[in-house]
Parts: sequence; C-alpha cells; structure tokens
Amino acid sequence: MGFRRTRIVARLLAASALAAPLFAPTPALADAAHERALETRLARLETQMAAIQGQLAEARQAQVQAQAVAAANAVAAANAAAASRQAEAASAQAAATAARLAVLEAKPAAPAEGFRSGSTTIRLGGYLKMVASRSRFARGSVATNTLGRDFYLPQGLPTTPGGRAFTGTDFTAKQTRLWLNLDTQVAGHVVKGYLESDFQVTASAAQNVTAGGSQRTTNGYTLGLRRAFVQVDRFTIGQDWTTFQYTGALPESTDYVGGAEGTVFVRQPQLRYAAPLSKALTLAVGIENPESALVTAGAAATLESGTDRLPDLTARLAYSGKRGELSLAGVARQVRGESSGLALVNNVASAGATGGGVTATGLGASIGGKLFLDERRTSDVRFIATFGQGIGRYVGLNFAPDAVYDPTTNRLTKVRVLAALASAHVALTPQLRVNLMGSFQHVAYDRSLTAASLAALNRSAWSAAANLFWSPVKQVDLGVEYRHGTRELVSGASGALDRVEFAARYNF
Repeated sequence: MGFRRTRIVARLLAASALAAPLFAPTPALADAAHERALETRLARLETQMAAIQGQLAEARQAQVQAQAVAAANAVAAANAAAASRQAEAASAQAAATAARLAVLEAKPAAPAEGFRSGSTTIRLGGYLKMVASRSRFARGSVATNTLGRDFYLPQGLPTTPGGRAFTGTDFTAKQTRLWLNLDTQVAGHVVKGYLESDFQVTASAAQNVTAGGSQRTTNGYTLGLRRAFVQVDRFTIGQDWTTFQYTGALPESTDYVGGAEGTVFVRQPQLRYAAPLSKALTLAVGIENPESALVTAGAAATLESGTDRLPDLTARLAYSGKRGELSLAGVARQVRGESSGLALVNNVASAGATGGGVTATGLGASIGGKLFLDERRTSDVRFIATFGQGIGRYVGLNFAPDAVYDPTTNRLTKVRVLAALASAHVALTPQLRVNLMGSFQHVAYDRSLTAASLAALNRSAWSAAANLFWSPVKQVDLGVEYRHGTRELVSGASGALDRVEFAARYNF
C-alpha cells in the first residue's frame, strides 16, 4: 500500500510542475501553495484508500461467509438425503411388519403348550385310530377278539394240516393312544416324566373288565400301560422301549407293528444311563427286567419262568447325522428256569418232587439304521438285523423261545434266531407317500433234540407289505395296506395270511 501511495504522490508532483508556468506565482508562494495542494490531495487519497480497504475487507468477509453458508448447505443437503433414505427404509419396514401382522392376525392363535400344575408343565397328546381289515387265513380260523385278528402276529397264523381257509372282517379302535408329558425344573436339574397307554395290550374287554363290552354291544376295552418313566438329567427310570431296540426302524404301517417277525420289540421296566460322546454320537447302557421264555421239549406252550435272578444287561451306540442314523446294540442275559423231575414248572415244584435251577447264557447283537433319500428327510430307507441265542423274547414278539428244556438231560438247550426288517418310505407329494416293507425270522434249535420233540415249535416266518398314506390335512392320516405273511413249524406244517387293511388316524 505504501508503494502505491508514493506513485500517486509522484504523479501529482509531475502534474504540478507542468502547471506551474501557467500561474507563474512567486517562487516562495508557489512552493507553499503547491505543498498545501499536495497535502490536500494526499489526505483525500488516503481517505479513499481507507474506504477501498474497508470495502475489500467486507468483500473478503462476505466471501468467507458465503463459502461457510455453501458448505453448511451441502452438509444439510447430504443429511437431508440420508434422512430421506432412512425414512424410505423405515416406511418399507413398517409396511412389511404390517403385512406380517395382518397374516398373523388372520391365523387362529396358537394354543398354549400344555398347562401348569405347580412347577410342572403337563402336555397331553396321542391319536385316535380306527382300523378296518379283511383277513384270509389259509389253514384254519383265528378266534375273534384276539391279537391275531387285530394285527399281524406271525405266531398266531393257523398251521392245521388240511385246515380250511377262513376269512374274517374286523373293525377296531383299540390302537387309540394317549400320552402325558411332564416337565419340571428342580434345583437346576431337568426332571421329565412320560406316561403312555392304549387299548391294544389286552385281548378282550370281556375277559378283563367286570361287565365289560364285546363286539356285539359296547366294544369296551381295557386301557393298558405301554410306557411310564422319569428322566433326571441322563438317567431314565421306569418302563420304556428296551435299550436293545432301535425304534427308528419301525415302518409306517396301518398295522400295530408292521413286519413283526423281523424286529426287536420289547417294552419293560429298566434303569438306563445315556451319555453323549460327541454331538452326533450317544452311548446308552441299561439294566432291565429279566424274564425267561421257556418251552419243554415235546410241548408247544411257552412259559414265563419267573425265577430269574440276574437283570438283563443292554447297551446301544447311536449315531445321528445329516444323511441318516445308525444304531449298534447288544444284550447279555442269564436264561433261567426251575426243573422238577421231567417237567418244567412255572416257579412251582410238582408235588413230591424237588426242583433245581437250570440256566443258559443269552447273547445278542443288532444293527439298525435309517438313510435319508433327500435333504428334507421326507423319504428314507430303514433296516434292522438281529442275531443271537437265548434272546427269543426280544425278537418278533417272542416268536421263538429263549431256550428249550430237555428233560432227559435236565438242561436248557440253545435256541438261535436270525431276524431282519427293511422298508422304504417314499414321499410322492407333501400329502401322499408310499411304504414298502419286508421282514423274516429263522429259528435254529439245538441238534441234540429230536425233530419230533420240536415239531410244534416255530421254525420261520416272513411277510411283505405295501401301503399308501394320504394326509388331507396335517394331523389326519388315511392309509390302505396289503400284507402277505407265512409261518412254518419244525414239522413242516405252514400257514399263511392275506390281509387288506384301512386305517384312519387323527393325531393331537
């Protein structure tokens, strides 16, 4: 700014020098006037320069303010855009929530899971089931209101040589099942209880209930115990499926069991401990109720010994993965009975005779599994194979005895069984599915016994079945099934069954 002032003063002096001759004052007066003029001009110029500087400062301040306002406007615009996007997302989420709420409100409210009694949660479940069947027995008749008429029982097939074929039609609701599931939290432990029953266990109400009904009138039947146990952490105490059994192999069937001769099938009191070895592997060991099923050579009736002293020992290793399940099981037991002279008695010695205990060893192994055919696990293949001696009561609903008493040697002779069951479960649609199944059992007796003394005992049985199930709604199953089964005795006599069956079940 000082440099510019000097230039202006120089120009004014030059202009004054040029104008001096025109006025031609005296030198002294001229110099004084000239200086006053210059000073006046300089004062005016300084005033103008100060004004210009003020204007320049105001301009710069205005520019800074304008830039600040522009930056603030940009930030506000960005914030406004972000707020707009958030508002749109919130609006979309609110619309989706409203849509889901509308769907939920359109559905009936889900019922509560059971009810409370003190600190225990109680849930009731089961199913109502009716079965209608038409059966043709090739070698003789089967009495009404017996298990062989209600479901496929291979040892119940008549084998009368030359016997006439018999056809019967039966309707029953005995397989209706009820269960209670109990759950209690006790001092940091999980205590669970389970009670299950149906009406199929007893053969006839007229035989088990005073003034009970019959097929002619009320069809009233006795409620029977199936399972009743308590679970505390890893322990199970009470009546349940034997640890030796793999229930996952049981096929979907209109029948009560389905392929009975080929599967392990026992419910009994026990103490079981289950320990997870990994996420997919579990080991269970059990101490179970002993009961020996014995036959005397030359007779056909199977007796419950009632003199057993050692519990049956069972174990099962179970694997469960994405592709399927696998079960390896074993049983070890002592088979025991009382002998008296030449007869085996049911825990009672014959008059005048002295009885003594006779024993044999029972050992068995079983492998079973389920292979899923699709990722949704709607279709699968199931199987179980069992082999052993002295385990007759565990397989095929006691198709074979545990042992045969030989009165000539006063000992229990070995009875070996081999059994297998396989089935395919194929879902055609979410509501329609097909099941195919086949099973067999073969019994081998000690060679020390004569064929004549074993003639009335079972040697083998097999069956095959196919069914179609339709579930018009989620909790209702309608099925129709055809089954063919045969039974053969050691004597060579045989019998067969052909059955067409319809079942309707409501699950709740």
